[in-house]
Amino acid sequence: MEYTKLGRSGLSVSRLCLGTMNFGAVTPKDESLKIMNRALELGLNFFDTANVYGGEIGEGITEKIIGGWLHEDSNRRDKIVLATKVYGNMGNWPNEKYLSAYHIKKACEDSLRRLKTDHIDLYQMHHIDRSTPWDEIIQAMDQLIYEGKIIYVGSSNFAGWDIATSCQEFAKRNSLGLISEQSKYNLFNRKVEREVIPACEFYGVGIIPWSPLEGGLLGGVGKNITEGRRNTDEVINKYKINKEQIDKWEKFCGDINEDPANTALAWLIHQPTVDAPIIGPRTLIQLENSMRAVEIKFEKSQMDKLDIIFPPAGQAPQYYAW
Repeated sequence: MEYTKLGRSGLSVSRLCLGTMNFGAVTPKDESLKIMNRALELGLNFFDTANVYGGEIGEGITEKIIGGWLHEDSNRRDKIVLATKVYGNMGNWPNEKYLSAYHIKKACEDSLRRLKTDHIDLYQMHHIDRSTPWDEIIQAMDQLIYEGKIIYVGSSNFAGWDIATSCQEFAKRNSLGLISEQSKYNLFNRKVEREVIPACEFYGVGIIPWSPLEGGLLGGVGKNITEGRRNTDEVINKYKINKEQIDKWEKFCGDINEDPANTALAWLIHQPTVDAPIIGPRTLIQLENSMRAVEIKFEKSQMDKLDIIFPPAGQAPQYYAW
């Protein structure tokens, strides 16, 4: 496994991040535990979750699975960078969601209990909350850092100007601020290249891409359209609409003799400011197969071919102005 620093921080993370969204909701607990055990054996030290994962509002099922795994062996905790998130709806009362100081404090303490740990390494705002002032958000995060309950702060699904604003506001208070941003980013969806990635690059915020395979479209869907989760109306319709592009993509992967899913992950690893694409294995085999992505290296001519198949979004404002 290869490692890199997360954003401008001194924190070392594996080049692939183990996403746990399927744990409890799709992947049974026993299989989830096997995946985490094997991930650690393979050198993955970056585990990402969220308080809303698991399929039942307010239960934090995925965090509980991870907490149980950590409780089994106390040595595991210090081997991983543990990331979770706050924002989503955790109940039916008004203050059980979003980014008020009230909810941030309660959500953090609830996550700590479920995860059976005394601190969270990376605490991420799962979405922007423009109804809460930055003064309040930053004060709440800094208090959690002061209490030793969290170490670093990250964001997810922020616009470029949200990242810039938050970094400036954190800096005003002499706070380290954001070190990472989770954004949807893959060959099919390169929109973050317009403003999110330039903002992250300027402020030293690392990118953690989610949905690296665009719901399976980049994972060899052409050959396996009738199998597993690909056999849905949504995926089949997307494949039909984008068939020509997907066929070119899968031919490219065939020409370099690499699996499409691993090739898509490898392309992300090659992008500026990207630190660790999130993989969301549902099975042990999927996890093990993903390790090849770190080993794939592209020549410039190959990267150029991919830009032809999947045109870059273009940095703002140059992509729409002279």
